[in-house]
Amino acid sequence: MIIRVRQVATACVLGAALTACTTTAAPETPRAAHPAPSAAPSLPPTLAPGPAGLTPVFKNGPRTHSKTVALTFDADMTADQGARAAAGEHFDNPRLIATLRALKVPATVFMTGRWAEEYPAQARSIGGDPLFEVANHSYSHYAFTGDCYGLPTVSEDRMRADVERAYTAFREAGVPDARPYFRFPGGCYDRRALKALTPAGVTAVQWDVVGGDAFATDADAVARQVLDGVRPGSVVVMHCTRSAAPATERAVRRIVPELRAEGYRFVKVSELIGAASRQR
Repeated sequence: MIIRVRQVATACVLGAALTACTTTAAPETPRAAHPAPSAAPSLPPTLAPGPAGLTPVFKNGPRTHSKTVALTFDADMTADQGARAAAGEHFDNPRLIATLRALKVPATVFMTGRWAEEYPAQARSIGGDPLFEVANHSYSHYAFTGDCYGLPTVSEDRMRADVERAYTAFREAGVPDARPYFRFPGGCYDRRALKALTPAGVTAVQWDVVGGDAFATDADAVARQVLDGVRPGSVVVMHCTRSAAPATERAVRRIVPELRAEGYRFVKVSELIGAASRQR
């Protein structure tokens, strides 16, 4: 999701208590203890459907004294950009991912299915790293409304299929458990789009802080925009595409230590959604 300056605007293992019956006979040779059953993996938190059963929309976490913030990065590649990638244009940003790892910053990567097809090894690496979570940014990166930053549009009857095709691309790339979170390309949606995606069971994730990194070359300006906008529970949107957001990695190297100095803790979107769902 490429945004220019405009703001379009997150074990309890039940062990079986094994009791042995004893008699006066000679004790048996002790048996090896059976391991306690593992807890079933917990499902990612989601929001309940909105009014009239529409896909719920999440923009930020609770504005509490707990200073948490989620950095999100859109790994954009539109379905028709294969020729540009073949010609050498870089829609990935491995240096950004390496910096997040070096700084130990959890993050949520909203990935298009086409991006995962183009960079399967990177998609698999990100998806297999517990520091990150992969979420859905559509397969095609076509808009779900008209007049959305010049993006091509996907028809209403293909919206759900486009989202599901992205999940298929993630599985084929080796991403083990992409989250049930969806970010609209361009951040553009309307009631019609929310209704079309209701059967997909996703939570639509927007943001309250625009990084302004799309097409930006001034990393300090990007960092300042983020630092000025962050509040407790904020969701920050930036990008994981070298060609369209070349200053992002440098901006992150400034954003992270400054927010930590202010007492912020970085979390994934799933943690913020979990906190929001508990408050309802």
